[in-house]
Amino acid sequence: PTKAWAEKVFSDKQGEEAIDALWEAIFSVCRITGDGKAVERWRDHVDATARRAKLLNEYNFKTLHYTNSLGTDLTITLPDNHVWMGGSEDTPKGVEFVANMPTEEIFTAPRWDGVNGRVYAAMPLALNGNLVKNFYMDFENGKIVNVHAEEGEEYLRHSVGMDEGSAYLGEVALVPYDSPIRNSGILFYNTLFDENAACHVALGRGFNEVIPGFDTMSGEELKAKGINDSIIHVDFMVGCKELSITGYTKDGKAVPIFTDGNWAI
Repeated sequence: PTKAWAEKVFSDKQGEEAIDALWEAIFSVCRITGDGKAVERWRDHVDATARRAKLLNEYNFKTLHYTNSLGTDLTITLPDNHVWMGGSEDTPKGVEFVANMPTEEIFTAPRWDGVNGRVYAAMPLALNGNLVKNFYMDFENGKIVNVHAEEGEEYLRHSVGMDEGSAYLGEVALVPYDSPIRNSGILFYNTLFDENAACHVALGRGFNEVIPGFDTMSGEELKAKGINDSIIHVDFMVGCKELSITGYTKDGKAVPIFTDGNWAI
């Protein structure tokens, strides 16, 4: 924690008091509580994440349908044979590691041209030092065709217009509402923390690694597979207590993935 960051998060505190408070918040959301069991908790968390990612990959969903009490009604088409990732990764030599702490998400990439409907943000978005509040976006065939925000709309429009790919989605991530960051009630003003508070999607660049054999493909081939490209990658939270996500398999089977904001699988 820096002094400036700590005082931004804890505006009622100053100096070392704010820094100490931010350290305590970071320890808490990273499952470090001083009882010597943090490693055990992380192993359990990684195992649970891996189990769900494996199950999502076995379903190999064609589409996801999001609805919530804010008004979200969004359908996301996923690339053929996409891979869900999360928790830990392996180095080329097979050493398992956790790259990000905290991390609650299981993520993949949507088809850049396969997003339709309206999605409402469930939390404010800290965007280049500016807050965007109470906003929604409308999508047609992947592209954002309308945005509205009660506060900071100009910053959101600027991001959406950065380049051709910035008006399309590059990530879909599943995070339970009952997560340590959400339960803390703290807005960290740092996307890599705040995105772990709820399900989120991201404007802009997609993840090549969710396509098998990505490392041998050109940019054109990856786009044909469905992966978006952009100079930006901006996450915003869409999960709330009433969020429902239903996955549809290629044979039309409907599977509840999230119910009332939390995992149903």
